[in-house]
Amino acid sequence: MNRRNILLVIAYDGSGFQGWQRQSTAPTIQGTIEHCLSVITRTAVTLNGAGRTDSGVHALEMTANFLTESSVPCSGFLHGLNSMLPVDIRILKADELPADFHSRFNATGKSYRYDIFTGRIQLPTERLYTAHFPCKLNIDIIKMSLKQLIGPNDFSSFEGSGSRDTSLTAGRGAVRTLFHAGFTPHLQKNDTWSFYFTGDGFLRHMVRNLVGTLIEVGTGKTSFDDFIKIMRGRDRRLAGPTAPAHGLFLEKVFYEPMK
Repeated sequence: MNRRNILLVIAYDGSGFQGWQRQSTAPTIQGTIEHCLSVITRTAVTLNGAGRTDSGVHALEMTANFLTESSVPCSGFLHGLNSMLPVDIRILKADELPADFHSRFNATGKSYRYDIFTGRIQLPTERLYTAHFPCKLNIDIIKMSLKQLIGPNDFSSFEGSGSRDTSLTAGRGAVRTLFHAGFTPHLQKNDTWSFYFTGDGFLRHMVRNLVGTLIEVGTGKTSFDDFIKIMRGRDRRLAGPTAPAHGLFLEKVFYEPMK
């Protein structure tokens, strides 16, 4: 039989999972979907994700592909998986693609959103999806700092441990290119804001470390000049704390040249 390459577009609430990557001792997004696929295809299936999200991180459009000799149509995978998966994971689309497509290696970029609430008391219903920073922010200096991130930059100062093999001399190292970095209010929710980042790639914890540092800039704990020094310092110890995972959403993975 011909081996087929199936792409899944996946949305999930990461609150009840230990991240994307399969683990033998804890529930994960990858492991949960692979189990359902193995039931449908009656054979072991390996799901290749476009990246990895940490425990508590959410996704609106994660992508992942798998190879199979099953004759189940894409519509069968879509409806079959959604009938078996827990309610906090949903398959939005299933498509058959060329054999050489890979969700991670063919990706040209990603977009992330990070939601925060700056009021004094946070609603319990928001606690798993919006990080609570009870403070007054200087919006202008945050936006001024965000402008410094646009274009290619070395993000070593915002790189979590284990992000990459730092012994390798080839490749781009910690250099990533951001095409957009913004900060906007939610019009229907008081004291609620979103950071937006779109780029050609992201290091481990990069968005959360950027947000943690930008919050300190916005509250005056870190000056704009010091933010520039942090960027140029290429040292994680210079930057601010890692923002909580639950405010982060992977919004989209791109597979066409970005302009």
